[in-house]
Amino acid sequence: MQLFLLLWQVLFSTASTESNFEIQEIDNQVSIGYGIAIGDVDGDDKPDILLADKNEFVWYRNGDWQRFVMVENLTEYDNVCIAARDINGDGQVEVAVGAQWNPGETSDPNKSGSVHFLIRPDDPTQKWTAVQLHHEPTVHRMRWAKTTQETFQLIMLPLHGRGNVNGEGKGVSVIAYEVPDDPKGKWNYKVIDSTMHLTHNLDVVKMDEGSGESILIGGKEGVKVFSFVDGRWSPSPQKTWLVKNQPFGELKLGKLNQGKQVLVGISPMHGNMVTVHEEAGTGSQNMNKFELDKQLKQGHGVGLGDFLGLGQEQVVAGWREANESGDYGIKLYVPTNGSFSGFSEQWIDQNGMACEDLQVADLDGDGKLDIIASGRGTHNLRIYWNRSK
Repeated sequence: MQLFLLLWQVLFSTASTESNFEIQEIDNQVSIGYGIAIGDVDGDDKPDILLADKNEFVWYRNGDWQRFVMVENLTEYDNVCIAARDINGDGQVEVAVGAQWNPGETSDPNKSGSVHFLIRPDDPTQKWTAVQLHHEPTVHRMRWAKTTQETFQLIMLPLHGRGNVNGEGKGVSVIAYEVPDDPKGKWNYKVIDSTMHLTHNLDVVKMDEGSGESILIGGKEGVKVFSFVDGRWSPSPQKTWLVKNQPFGELKLGKLNQGKQVLVGISPMHGNMVTVHEEAGTGSQNMNKFELDKQLKQGHGVGLGDFLGLGQEQVVAGWREANESGDYGIKLYVPTNGSFSGFSEQWIDQNGMACEDLQVADLDGDGKLDIIASGRGTHNLRIYWNRSK
């Protein structure tokens, strides 16, 4: 073990902690850019970019980055979210979307929220067909989650509970949809939790419990964990609350060196802080909290990845409005000595990206993670190609 730690320290000390990202703007006509998903749309083994924009759901083809409209003008109000994942093993993503974004209406599902599964045409560059599913008001985020080795469910997260005012009242109905053999047919669904309020985002991860992946939901009360155990979603048998009594807007779960768990978030919802909860030791139930940045304004995107080849993950975070210094954009936060108790920060994009959403993926297959972000006030979609050594 001592030899392993010494070797890791040598590698860390010799690796470069300076990032180098090359910016490519692939769309400068984005209306809002509510949500990004990454996946292979056309089956060419290359990850494409999918975007939920104000009135259109679109995808951009990897390589030439040509833009194709999947569905447009789906509902009266704005589109808001998109989920894309290959759930049947054919090498092409299945796509679900959320629209009718009307967060001020928390009671009437006819006036707020919608959930649709998109049926792909033979040629995915042509228009797709939307199949409407059950929904609650204020549909806000969704992800595909693996329940067993061969099955997936769609997890949908509203912003509010039905009838809520200012985050007070009934809890948010987190819904899991089962995929039918015929996606144009009836989709059975279950409410898997209704105890949280103002739930802004979720993460899907493998936590070595249950038969598939686990769901982390961030909201007003903290971060709650659900796993698929004995055929249903249940609070995590290991630890129901990963963090309690701290509001989360954005969240991602990852690893530091030696497998220590790390939870990164933006607090509170649309908040000013980038926070990290770091496992005190591998397998420990205790987590140490560190504040990486308190200068954000309207923080709205966070990611984790080993961008610099350090053997542990770094944090990337973005915000969408100018702070007291007049800055907005995307920053990278790099831990030192295997912990975020010490760190350095670097600009990825200073004042060129009013970040509404960001995702992390290796788009060109070079083994390095790139960053993809959409800008609300800047009306753009950018790829940050990782050229770090």
